[in-house]
Amino acid sequence: MKKKILMVYPRCPKTFWNYETLLPVLGKKAMFPPLGLLTIAALLPQNYDVKLVDMNVAPLAVKDLDEADLVFISAMGIQQESFVEVVTMCLERNKTMVAGGPIIWSAHEMGILNIDKIHHLVIGEAETILPEFIRDYENGTTRRVYTATDRPDLVHSPRPRYDLLNLDDYAMVPVQFSRGCPFQCEFCDIIEMNGRKVRTKTQEQFIEELEVIYRQGYKGEIFIVDDNFIGNISKTKMLIRGILKWQQERNFPFYFITQVSVNVAHDDEMLNLMSDAAFGMVFVGIESPEESTLISIHKQQNVREKLIDSVKKIQAKRIIVMGGFIIGFDTDTDKTFDAQINFLQEAGIPIAMVGLLAAMMNTQLYRRLKKENRLVGNGWHSYNNIDLYLNFRPVMPEKQLIEGYKRVIDEIYSPKKWFQRCLTMLEHYPKDPPPRTVQMFKDDATLRHKIICITRDLLFFIKQVFSFYGLEYIKFMFRARKVNPANALAGIAFAGTFPHYYSIAQQIVKAGYTCIDDLDTKKLETEPRLQAV
Repeated sequence: MKKKILMVYPRCPKTFWNYETLLPVLGKKAMFPPLGLLTIAALLPQNYDVKLVDMNVAPLAVKDLDEADLVFISAMGIQQESFVEVVTMCLERNKTMVAGGPIIWSAHEMGILNIDKIHHLVIGEAETILPEFIRDYENGTTRRVYTATDRPDLVHSPRPRYDLLNLDDYAMVPVQFSRGCPFQCEFCDIIEMNGRKVRTKTQEQFIEELEVIYRQGYKGEIFIVDDNFIGNISKTKMLIRGILKWQQERNFPFYFITQVSVNVAHDDEMLNLMSDAAFGMVFVGIESPEESTLISIHKQQNVREKLIDSVKKIQAKRIIVMGGFIIGFDTDTDKTFDAQINFLQEAGIPIAMVGLLAAMMNTQLYRRLKKENRLVGNGWHSYNNIDLYLNFRPVMPEKQLIEGYKRVIDEIYSPKKWFQRCLTMLEHYPKDPPPRTVQMFKDDATLRHKIICITRDLLFFIKQVFSFYGLEYIKFMFRARKVNPANALAGIAFAGTFPHYYSIAQQIVKAGYTCIDDLDTKKLETEPRLQAV
């Protein structure tokens, strides 16, 4: 009899990146599926029946648990509340659990989040370690902890099981080309988890995955989830040349989004290739516009050239820059808050994820602050970029830091400043029309579907015009047509994402805060802070 494996991906809370206010407009249920579990599913023997429950799409049913022989759970730290709920449900049904992912990598030794009650823990990358667990499971010799002793060559990583999904449920589909990043930013846990040596799939592997997704009938946004897509520049260029050829042969069915370091702006060939292959958006870790801060956190790659010039150079290729920014570094002063605001406005970066610094476990920063006796409680953090608390004692007075952070969020996501950044971004764009025609509808869309899309978009447009920021939106539409007529419509559509970011910003601004000295730090040594105070 076949073994039945239930894979569960816990719910993500409201954040900058889950777009819960926009998903209904797009007709989607979640942003993207769990690529890690899809890859693990591909590692399992063919005689195992696998079912995936993404709790961001549908709730976890008791029936699914009852029918499973094993329950696999993978999560990030940000999913901790839902993760605990899933573990509790499994315990109540007496189900054997196998858990992995970043949340286990970070917290398995801390005795929190019910991890001590999970039967089997997989720590590290699954390609080399999961087969060992399966052998032990079938032989009845399993142990509790399986730790990867090496980092696998991605050439041997299997094609994810996209067939387990209804791709229409998601706003974008994730793929992976590489793991690791060559840099050594002090606060980053990626280089600790995945290493500084960049490991890649082959061009053939990656394009085969695109083909599988395409054959399932999907057309739209593809999120390349790499820690740093340009970590290995020569291999990335080779890959993009292959992607471009594949896109041209299929009339560009995909639009790519990925994460890169700012040095992408120093390579004209790379930018041209990305633009030609339909890379339309990149997330860049800028962190701070202040050079002294960037040097202190070992982010030297951001000081080679003026950051503002690097951003403009990327935008000049019609690539939207999403920026990651952090407040709370030891070098931050009362001037930092205005510096962040002014940089964002001048650079024309509408989507700016500005967060409070978190000392993430297994990072250089965490080890330094622990040595300096500056961690709070057990040092655990929710990893939620909108939670309003610190897990360490900052150099800047705590109240000043929190109030300054709130002011930055409040200002940059005010309607006036948001639409001004969108306009500035269009000013940095080229003034000629895009080199390829962007189809409004899929070639195989039915008339009924087209009518639904037109009606939905029209209602969304009307809702914005008659909202509290409607005047700013209307002014932006007219100014966009004047500043950059050829790209105005794309800019107007992008600006329409404002309601989501505004709602997140207001949640942060209105949140209460309890100073570290007023917390029960003894309690925090054994219990994680699951949400903002």
